[in-house]
Amino acid sequence: MAPPASFCSEISPSPANCTSYSPFLQLDTQCTSSFAASCLRLPKNCSLVARCSLKWSEKPSITPGALLTSSPQQLSTNPVFGEGKIGVLLLNLGGPETLEDVQPFLFNLFADPDIIRLPRLFRFLQRPLAQFISVARAPKSKEGYASIGGGSPLRRITDAQAEALRKALWEKNVPAKVYVGMRYWHPFTEEAIEQIKRDGITKLVVLPLYPQFSISTSGSSLRLLESIFREDEYLVNMQHTVIPSWYQREGYIKAMADLMEKELKSFEHPEEVMIFFSAHGVPLAYVEEAGDPYKAEMEECVDLIMEELEKRRVHNAYTLAYQSRVGPVEWLKPYTDETIIELGKKGVKSILAVPISFVSEHIETLEEIDVEYKDLALESGIQNWARVPALGVEPTFIADLADAVIESLPYVGAMAVSNLEARQSLVPLGSVEELLAAYDSQRRELPPPVTVWEWGWTKSAETWNGRAAMLAVLVLLVLEVTTGEGFLHQWGILPLFR
Repeated sequence: MAPPASFCSEISPSPANCTSYSPFLQLDTQCTSSFAASCLRLPKNCSLVARCSLKWSEKPSITPGALLTSSPQQLSTNPVFGEGKIGVLLLNLGGPETLEDVQPFLFNLFADPDIIRLPRLFRFLQRPLAQFISVARAPKSKEGYASIGGGSPLRRITDAQAEALRKALWEKNVPAKVYVGMRYWHPFTEEAIEQIKRDGITKLVVLPLYPQFSISTSGSSLRLLESIFREDEYLVNMQHTVIPSWYQREGYIKAMADLMEKELKSFEHPEEVMIFFSAHGVPLAYVEEAGDPYKAEMEECVDLIMEELEKRRVHNAYTLAYQSRVGPVEWLKPYTDETIIELGKKGVKSILAVPISFVSEHIETLEEIDVEYKDLALESGIQNWARVPALGVEPTFIADLADAVIESLPYVGAMAVSNLEARQSLVPLGSVEELLAAYDSQRRELPPPVTVWEWGWTKSAETWNGRAAMLAVLVLLVLEVTTGEGFLHQWGILPLFR
């Protein structure tokens, strides 16, 4: 059933009533796509920290879901957040700090079921497989890290971002502590949580340092937090909220446009430069099978940045491609390397690379883009190459993150009215509507990118039926050859092996 028109008008306020908009939506358990399409059309000058992940019903219950905010200046001058110690947890991937860290870092990465998704029947092989892959890939990965100084600068940069964010919050009269939790290397998320408990934090804002949400990045980190929160009585009672993605925030968009505009001026003919957005790739099945919103958010993010540049009279051609694919599965297209080659064939002579999904320098910017893709571009006939630096501690970016935290603080713990509700998933407080496609209704685990052991005429069924058939044929052939008996021998097809 579609929601009434009056209800939709409440969710899509005019700019004039944006500041007085109530954060409590009359919603229930799940948000349908039609509801999202008809109701969640928000005015551009309203900043969106969290959208509803709930469904309209005839007898709705009061549940916090969406937050429209006024300008950062209005919010930061007179914040009222009540009592309690405020903490902000920054989530990031992590990276090996020395060459000796590379193999164990890779093991942690590939042991994550959100990175390598095995059928439930074979999940006992997750860690042995991760060990095998990490050992096999470590030598080549070490070469890459050696070329950028012997390790990843990600921890150093993230620590600097945390300190800059802490200072920005204090300047805005928010005495918060900021923590860093890495998914695959030190300081691990578990370590950050222990420090949060020791410091007696009672109000926590969880802020993944990924502008766009993906199952394999923010989703993996939030799943880990869910498991930690469920097992700890202190955390169950700690009020919290999540900002799952923030690519649409005005400060972030302007900060990206500022860096791009500056780099364009380094070219002799700036107007002829192709703007090349390169984003980290994800398996195609994550989007098509599991409903990952990453691709849609990435495309919207690029559109918003280009709209900002057009306001500044920058009208360059641009394209978006995806990098860093691994393994035999199909990833989001177009691929960065293939796109660079095609642009060379089309006669493009100048490219400005923009690492759109990264806010910190690391192996994929310093080695993959700056070395591999640059070399490929020059070999493909492209004569001029430059790259926009990652945001790092760029002041406009940090100030905007501080505003995002401040805007979310009045809603910290809004769902934690009882221990029972506090034990529910960490994610819905700060979820966007697309998350419902990526998480199951219980928010307990993500669906695999290809549904396993499904039979019939479906895409996933064809994949697994074909694999099962190939395995069966291989087993039969081995038996025929080793025993000299079987259907092929009886039919005279393999007489040489009698």
